[in-house]
Amino acid sequence: MGIVKIDQALQLAREHDLDLVEVAPMARPPVAKLMDYGKFKFEEAQKARESRRNQTNTVIKEMKLRPKIDEHDYETKKGHVVRFLKAGDKVKITIMFRGREQSRPELGYNLLKRLAEDVTEFGFIESSPKQDGRNMLMVLGPTKKKTEARVDEKAERERRMAERAAAQEAERQAEADLRAKHVPSATKKKRGPADNMDPDIDL
Repeated sequence: MGIVKIDQALQLAREHDLDLVEVAPMARPPVAKLMDYGKFKFEEAQKARESRRNQTNTVIKEMKLRPKIDEHDYETKKGHVVRFLKAGDKVKITIMFRGREQSRPELGYNLLKRLAEDVTEFGFIESSPKQDGRNMLMVLGPTKKKTEARVDEKAERERRMAERAAAQEAERQAEADLRAKHVPSATKKKRGPADNMDPDIDL
């Protein structure tokens, strides 16, 4: 609109049922804009919410193991590590040494190496094994980014829901077919009191 007086700008805003919003107060002359301020605030809030939703927060999970862990416990811990990596999180693996175990760091190193090889499909070694006092540490990074992991997780959840719905529908259909087979015939004659009487009796 160019340079106009404040009264004229306010009149224009009233005529168009809009708000007069000052967007550059330090300019000379100040810059104002005609807009629906309520709608503008709503759209800004929506953008901020969407931006927060798409933000990826790096999370580091921790898993602790002993050098002489038994096979069953190892498989359980490995399952947790795989779950964390599939979700797009980093995992810090800590091997805890106690007593005489501290004199055999190769036990921890070999265990960490084995774990890294077992989860190659889902993660990679981001920080190589290193001794830290009584512990030995290694960090695994996920092969998929957090956003990609979320998309995959959503697709997997939708697939499971579709399979469950299909199974429920098939079960309902099977029950309906079973009921249809057991419906008594409509043409079957209904017995009455006269059917129980002796036909030779004269009435």
